Amino acid sequence: MNFSEVFKQSNLLCKVSPDGKYLATCVQYRLVVRDVWSIEQPDWHCKIDEGSIGLVSSRWSPDGRHILNTTEFHLRVTVWSLCTKAVSYIKYPKACQKGVDFSRDGCYMALAERRDCKDYVSVFVCDDWHLLRHFETETQDLAGLEWSPNGCVLAVWDSCLEYKVLLYSLDGRLLSAYSAYDWSLGVKSVTWSPSSQFLAIGSYDEKVRILNHITWKKITQFEHVASINSTKAVVYKEVEKRTAVGADDLSLHNITIGSTLFNTQSKYEICPSPVQIPVVKPDPDRANPKIGVSTLAFSSDSRYLATKNDNMASVVWLWDMQKMSLVAVLEQTSAVRCFQWDPRRPRLALCTGNTKLYLWSPAGCVSVQVPTEGGLQVQSLSWHCSGDSLILLGKEQLCLCYMDQEDK
Repeated sequence: MNFSEVFKQSNLLCKVSPDGKYLATCVQYRLVVRDVWSIEQPDWHCKIDEGSIGLVSSRWSPDGRHILNTTEFHLRVTVWSLCTKAVSYIKYPKACQKGVDFSRDGCYMALAERRDCKDYVSVFVCDDWHLLRHFETETQDLAGLEWSPNGCVLAVWDSCLEYKVLLYSLDGRLLSAYSAYDWSLGVKSVTWSPSSQFLAIGSYDEKVRILNHITWKKITQFEHVASINSTKAVVYKEVEKRTAVGADDLSLHNITIGSTLFNTQSKYEICPSPVQIPVVKPDPDRANPKIGVSTLAFSSDSRYLATKNDNMASVVWLWDMQKMSLVAVLEQTSAVRCFQWDPRRPRLALCTGNTKLYLWSPAGCVSVQVPTEGGLQVQSLSWHCSGDSLILLGKEQLCLCYMDQEDK
């Protein structure tokens, strides 16, 4: 692996354009666009200023020619054209978990809206941003929406106070509705498999339910148990080891800010079953309890599903979708901040807020030290669309990690 120098960024707002050519980063109230392939050259190609109205999120359009900025208080979505410098405005965006999503082919954008105390979805054509469909949803408080990868179905889900997942066609017809239970905290996360065959729903009851694309009924569910007894699942446990420091290493010449002198090395060990998973009991008196499946991600070939249960925050679970069973568990020394699959192959990258990058594949696990000056604490990460590099995000900085040929 090779690593770039570090660059400034704010609020973990950083995205690669869909064509993989440009990198957009937010620096305070400015948006800076760089050429990915010449990332060593710090000169920016474009700067967008939202002014005093503020910027809370920014994303690329699928064609890589537009940038969509959401202003503070979700007053509007601004569509900036990088080719013509034209600007379009979309009003009434709803402030929710996932209020905007593009179809995989880049033709359509679905936007959640809130008007007159009711939830709506608007479908826009991305060529010229004209409104194609506008319909009301059967939700009390819409929390998110997501297109199926084939672009045929739009999944919409309600807030955690009501377990409801709705499936709409492109023209706004309700195809099906799913609810696992009532009178308890419900849906926490939703994601499609890349094949569009499965819809995974993570819930506050610590379970993942898998719906099929034909009848929209549950075909199986995965449970996150505190004791793993299966001999078919491999449990990897991160073990830390501090390097010994000699007297010669403690000279003022060798100790610098961000020195790797006191970095902790780590590796994975395979634990024999049964294995007890560390569980943190949530505080029932606090809002947004740390419990339930908050993160779901399918591998690019739809073979594996990675999940995280919030009251087991240091653990990532990996499920085999062909066998419908647990295949691996990664137990980290710190809470997992982010994980994401390689877009080209079944390889999972994750970070825990320290100076390391972790990778899992069916062949095994590896822990890699990020050798940046100042010690970049990796809070989030994302893959380049080619699968050849990773963007590693710290609190106020970022760097790129380039994969060598043998790493693939």
